[in-house]
Amino acid sequence: MEFSKILLDEISYYLKNGNESISTAESVTSGFLQLALSQMSDAEKIYKGGITAYTIEQKVKHLNIDHNEAKEVNCVSRHISEDMAKNVALMFDTEWSLATTGYATPVEESNHEVFAFYCIAYRGTIIRSDRIELHPMTKALEAQKYFMEYILNCLSCEVKRNFEHIDF
Repeated sequence: MEFSKILLDEISYYLKNGNESISTAESVTSGFLQLALSQMSDAEKIYKGGITAYTIEQKVKHLNIDHNEAKEVNCVSRHISEDMAKNVALMFDTEWSLATTGYATPVEESNHEVFAFYCIAYRGTIIRSDRIELHPMTKALEAQKYFMEYILNCLSCEVKRNFEHIDF
């Protein structure tokens, strides 16, 4: 799999020069964000790690997601992604964090839709949280790749915006 070198270099540049780090909590993207971030230049200095938690039980156990809320929404909601982002930052002690949850295939639980909720958090504050929707005929792997690329582009924008006032 190929990643946008320009995009990853941009993220790496700002995080490294800002002396900040990032972590991820993934479900629908199944580790694609972790793989992408590991490809950044100087990744060992800025990418502290991530977790892929697919089931409600694992999200509750490792990411401190509320079990009742998770059960009610099949662990797929904007709020769940926000909690995942905040809690993975605590787990890995990072300034930045990403989280995803959703459906890469159209199943009954998703009303036969393909979508993801994602969250970008900075120092415990949600700075971007949204839903990405794709056509229900999108193949699962293509959906996961699209979600990853979309989220990395959003991350790049947020990281640049955060550091635009700093002259490196």
